[in-house]
Amino acid sequence: MSDAAFASQNLTVDYGQTSVLWDISFSIPQGKLVGVIGPNGAGKSTLLKAALGLVRPTAGTVRIFDQPFKAVRSKVAYVPQRGSVDWDFPITVLEVVLMGRYGKLGLLKWPRKADRQAAFEALKMLQMEGFADRQIDQLSGGEKQRVFLARALLQDADIYLLDEPFAGVDLATEKAIMQLLKKLKKQGKTLFVVHHDLNSVTDYFDWVVLLNTSLVACGETEQVFTADNIGRTYGQKGALLAEVTKLSKCKQEGFCK
Repeated sequence: MSDAAFASQNLTVDYGQTSVLWDISFSIPQGKLVGVIGPNGAGKSTLLKAALGLVRPTAGTVRIFDQPFKAVRSKVAYVPQRGSVDWDFPITVLEVVLMGRYGKLGLLKWPRKADRQAAFEALKMLQMEGFADRQIDQLSGGEKQRVFLARALLQDADIYLLDEPFAGVDLATEKAIMQLLKKLKKQGKTLFVVHHDLNSVTDYFDWVVLLNTSLVACGETEQVFTADNIGRTYGQKGALLAEVTKLSKCKQEGFCK
């Protein structure tokens, strides 16, 4: 049996006549904090959706712990992009978090006292316990993101798939999220994070997947996150090239101003 937490084999996904992912093959060892890096439209979110069975591949497979998603559903937690959620639905913060327990509940799916206590503890970890009874549509963007992470925490999964968890959040929320992700990594969890900010990649992730429809590189951050690979991922143009140069210089000098 493979020791990979996440493995893609010759994965191709087409939307109509357009290939979003083309012949993607790589594997991620268990216990890694992984950044999935690439420009808009590179296929990063589609990769997660293919793993979850939300989109059907044209060819190839994705395996989680060497099995299809349906066989390991209880081991997987997914945090979607915030923009894909209907925030007008009348539901409280606590009720959203308790959704993370539904897969472990019995036929009636009625939360127990222990489930509610666990939900409060998850909210507390993200400094959101005081918002438990608030309607979800009354929260800020960063607060909503913390709630969805609390829901994922309640699943007690072995692998977490997070689609742009830092998009549109304040700095305090980003720091709180990263503290949580690093804590989960220390517990042996695998975390797969779609991410955009190139400047924070080396601080946040010990493994990266560089993607732009096809796979550019995959491996340990210090070996793979190079100026050449970033240039191949984004193209040698303008501000992006300047950012790549800055990152390369930071790596060589060992610090950034």
